[in-house]
Amino acid sequence: MPRECDILVIGAGPAGSSAAAEAAKRGARVLAVERKSIIGVPVRCAEYIPTQLLGQLDLDRAFVVQSVGGMKTFLPGGTVKEVKAPGVMINREGFDQALARNAVRSGAEVMTGTRVLGRRQRTVFLRGPDRKSFTVEPKVIIGADGPFSLVAKWMGRENRHLIPGLQVKAVLTRPMEWTEVYFHADIYGGYAWLFPKGPEANVGLGIRQGSKWSRPLKATLERFVRRLAEEGKIKGVPHGLTAGWIPAEPVRKVSGDAMLLVGDAAGQTHPITGAGIVQAVLCGRMAGKWAARAILESDLRLLREYDREWQDDFGEQLNRAFYKRRKLETGWDRLGEILPSCWVGFKEYYAGP
Repeated sequence: MPRECDILVIGAGPAGSSAAAEAAKRGARVLAVERKSIIGVPVRCAEYIPTQLLGQLDLDRAFVVQSVGGMKTFLPGGTVKEVKAPGVMINREGFDQALARNAVRSGAEVMTGTRVLGRRQRTVFLRGPDRKSFTVEPKVIIGADGPFSLVAKWMGRENRHLIPGLQVKAVLTRPMEWTEVYFHADIYGGYAWLFPKGPEANVGLGIRQGSKWSRPLKATLERFVRRLAEEGKIKGVPHGLTAGWIPAEPVRKVSGDAMLLVGDAAGQTHPITGAGIVQAVLCGRMAGKWAARAILESDLRLLREYDREWQDDFGEQLNRAFYKRRKLETGWDRLGEILPSCWVGFKEYYAGP
């Protein structure tokens, strides 16, 4: 017999857990499944969130590592642009797990170590942590299963613009209170970062592939690490190499056929900065709300309201960022000239289309 649930959430990262919590609070029967045995592991994130989001989270803040006052952007010619941007550096593993616990407190069931095997009409086939297979027949499916979302494939709405990233951890030579972003000709269509986390820092970069400007990720990261060491910012041997994919998508419809996409699965990541936690949490709540309403009011047409709401809130800024990304990539040979109009740290970025 299939397990009973109104809403199946696939993926228990920030987007999935936020959707599950919101839907459960509204009275829907929610099952959230996560293929990882430990939620949030491994961490594939620079781990910064703005203060505004922190204020909207009713969570134990044990995941907060340190405060950040702003961002320094290092331009190719050596100029440094400073922008105040209050936020916090977090332990992403702890953050994800706190959101999952909140989903459980709200009434959702969360299963880890559970893989989706496939789908036939309304039936979804899964394999649990005990290696036993089972089925569910949800009325609504929420895909929060990352940049290579299986739910997106079911819908024919896959991400088409993905940027690979690499990150390591390194020991800081002195405390830092600002994040640092570096642009260089070798880091095509992306940037490198140094984000402090107490005595250590996340050091990473993302490079668009498929161009004459593209460079190998690992070798480029090694050169960036050497630069930071030579400048006296980090010391010792970096550790904890992780890799991941960052969506850089135009805004698109992500509802249809009793399914919704959210977070990286929906391409809701900022196409220029790569930031996605804010959109994951807030759009997750929207997805959970509209899924629950559709169930409780027996009207699946309400799922279309999710697209309307999240695009009203985020569509303009994400479309602007996608346009700026195209400008940045096509004008890479003039990086120093066009960067002020293509990077969020400059007022020129917000002028014009």
